[in-house]
Amino acid sequence: MVDYDKVVQATRLLLEGIGEDPMREGLLDTPARVARMYTELLAGNGTNAREHLSTTFSVEASDLVIERDIAFYSMCEHHLLPFYGKAAIGYIPRGKVAGLSKLARTVEVYAQRLQLQERLCSQVADALMHYLDPVGVIVYMEAEHMCMTMRGVKKPGACTTTLACRGAFLDDPRLEQRFLSLITA
Repeated sequence: MVDYDKVVQATRLLLEGIGEDPMREGLLDTPARVARMYTELLAGNGTNAREHLSTTFSVEASDLVIERDIAFYSMCEHHLLPFYGKAAIGYIPRGKVAGLSKLARTVEVYAQRLQLQERLCSQVADALMHYLDPVGVIVYMEAEHMCMTMRGVKKPGACTTTLACRGAFLDDPRLEQRFLSLITA
């Protein structure tokens, strides 16, 4: 959970530290705005994927389910700068499926934390395996990281791709290829 008052104090100190006057007109409300922003952007710290994945529906079929183009926004834990992109999730049910919105909400749970994209991708895959008990799960994410775009190497448009495979997707490379061909179609 975000400690609102500490973020306000820290923002004032940061403004002073970079040579700004936190009392000037344009910055007077900035510490409170920053605290509200972090409360919203890091809301995933107080949530659990179980909240979203515990409601399931019985199915007899065990066909591949894919939800793609799930937009996500996260914050790099190394520089406190945003990274954002899209995720695609595939899973093979074992008697139960989650509502499609629940897959997007699961991505949000983990994206709304200080994060690494590699960990984010794995956490989503692990949560789906744990709570849905499917035959297999695959999670694909691609994102642009502002820490590479705005600073350091300064390479706008560079895209980082991560892929997490669990269960049948680890055992059968053809399933991974099928998924990847379907999400890029």
